[in-house]
Amino acid sequence: MHAIKSRWSVMRVIRLLMGIAIIVQGFYVHQWTYVAMGGLFTLMPLFNIGCCSTGACDTPRTKTSTNTEEIQYEEVHS
Repeated sequence: MHAIKSRWSVMRVIRLLMGIAIIVQGFYVHQWTYVAMGGLFTLMPLFNIGCCSTGACDTPRTKTSTNTEEIQYEEVHS
């Protein structure tokens, strides 16, 4: 129940609405494969499962060093 109630984002709502639309369309055209696929696509945002729900798509932030050395340039005349 905690997975259903927590961390709803705009993309998660869009995915849920798309899954419901697939289910409705499947019922409308009597294609039960679409209804099953829509059920799968509806359950994924409900339980927040998928590739990006676990943070697998995130890249780790690299820490940059705050110690910077001043670079001195020498002018070369030809």
